[in-house]
Amino acid sequence: MTIEEEIFKKTKLNIDKLLKYGFRREQDVYKYSQNIINDTFKVEVEINRDGLVIGKIYDLRIGEEYTGFRIKDISGSFIGQVRDEFQKILEDIKNKCFENEFFLYAQSNRITRKIKEKYNDNPEFQWTKFPDYAIFRNSISRKWYGLIMNIDRKKIDNSSKGQVEIINVKLDPVKVKILLKKKGFYPAYHMNKKSWITITLDDTIGDEDIMKLVAESYSYTIIQK
Repeated sequence: MTIEEEIFKKTKLNIDKLLKYGFRREQDVYKYSQNIINDTFKVEVEINRDGLVIGKIYDLRIGEEYTGFRIKDISGSFIGQVRDEFQKILEDIKNKCFENEFFLYAQSNRITRKIKEKYNDNPEFQWTKFPDYAIFRNSISRKWYGLIMNIDRKKIDNSSKGQVEIINVKLDPVKVKILLKKKGFYPAYHMNKKSWITITLDDTIGDEDIMKLVAESYSYTIIQK
């Protein structure tokens, strides 16, 4: 993970704040620059409309890009100073131009907001060992109706690579069997595979369809009078 990816993970860009901060727009990219270390280096930051951040450092004495600060195995007071100055600028941009999100990926955060709007339930992060796992529970019955996790795709699909966020919901066992024949649905990861199902939050399945399944799962948590 790059310095930029680490700093800006679980954040959402606010473009209006970028412009107030001092970024200039060039087509669909926003650019900002700042000199550091007595004007001997220049930091240039580019952010696209999706919030992807790319930073570079140039050595103004020789007019070339300086990349040594990215090599983790290289240490020293000077390299450390350059790296620290770079990170300070990125942290300041994050704090003033980005908003915190619960999860890494867009659909996970959209679904979370929709759950909050409909049921007034926030995700609960309960495990120190798994800080990216969160449950959704009925605030009255205290029963779970959803679980979002960040996992390696291979754990649900041996033919895939990379990370993915998923949501587990509880459904009628007959419906589980039907959905498992469709793309984007998998046997429930780490839960009862008969009555729970895993859905990838990578926009394979639309938000509206996922929320319908969340509603079905939520129905199992309602206290019957």
